[in-house]
Amino acid sequence: MTAQPPPAPVSPRPGRAGRLRGPGGHLIGAYGLLALTALLVLVFSLALPRTFPTLDTVDSILSNQSIPAVLALAAMVPIVTGAFDLSIGYGLGLAHVMVMRLVVDSGWPWPLACLAVIVGGAVVGVLNGVIVVFGRIDSFIATLGTGSMLYAVTGWVTDGGRIVPGPQGLPDAFTDLYDSTFLGLPVPAFYVLALAVVLWLMLERLPLGRYLYVLGSNPRAADLVGIPTRTYTIYAFTASGLIVGFAGVLLAAQQQIGNPSVGLDYLLPAFAGALLGSTAIRPGRPNALGTVVAVAVLAVGLTGIGQLGADFWTVPLFYGGTLLIAVGLAGYAARRRLRSGAFAARDAPTAPPPSSPTQEGGPTDTPF
Repeated sequence: MTAQPPPAPVSPRPGRAGRLRGPGGHLIGAYGLLALTALLVLVFSLALPRTFPTLDTVDSILSNQSIPAVLALAAMVPIVTGAFDLSIGYGLGLAHVMVMRLVVDSGWPWPLACLAVIVGGAVVGVLNGVIVVFGRIDSFIATLGTGSMLYAVTGWVTDGGRIVPGPQGLPDAFTDLYDSTFLGLPVPAFYVLALAVVLWLMLERLPLGRYLYVLGSNPRAADLVGIPTRTYTIYAFTASGLIVGFAGVLLAAQQQIGNPSVGLDYLLPAFAGALLGSTAIRPGRPNALGTVVAVAVLAVGLTGIGQLGADFWTVPLFYGGTLLIAVGLAGYAARRRLRSGAFAARDAPTAPPPSSPTQEGGPTDTPF
């Protein structure tokens, strides 16, 4: 009896997940949020032809949204590792009042004061990371607790009031950090661009970023491959605190007074931008460029709504609704990414088993 040749492998019919992995689905997932930004610009330009499509509107968006964008990038870094830093709003408030306190009340040179505040932000980030890692406390609870402590320090520094410069005001070079322009555009926009590029290079092109992504997607796997998860978690929180300190410097240059309660207003926009950004450019994973695109969507939407004459309560409503949508979309994108990887692994062709010497022409011990 002659052996029959094995049947030809049947290729599985691509299902819904396979269709979603096609070029069209990938482009929609990656650049859908960017297309939404363009659509919003078009809609508001048609609805408000005299006020929205103007250079003043562009300058206003780039200037007013620079600090929320910087803070969203600060929130994005711990999210890469699967953690959340709820202290960024409180840290922003403390950082900007400390700049004012050092420059106005203590007479420090403004470059030294700014450097001290940025380093202090990194120290706060290290503290958050140590509490989360070694205290084994959930990042929500840990950073909410440290944030409350930062808010208490802010109240102690300001004695519950505002820090107002004297008649001579603040140094012009310091206020120019926010008020100046470059190539005809507000210079804070270039800070955001530079920071986003640096974070993109770190997360997408360096081993540090790959380790952080592995840590965020599967901490157990990160342990098994030898990644020091505790160290890299502290790195993520340190980077977040460093960026928050920089945002505090920009806020002080913008506000030119020390307001102990202003930082909390930026907490919700920051997380809305960071979570919504994980649905763009690299869907399913937090990324710097997607965060910038998400902040642009929020900025265009808020600007258009404001110019239409909406009431003040629409701003928190917009941010709250966007945050809920962002969390839902981010979770869906992450699940779809995992499903796509599972289907790719299942559909990948497997190598045939190695032939034994008896199968290559020798006698066999089977009855055939």
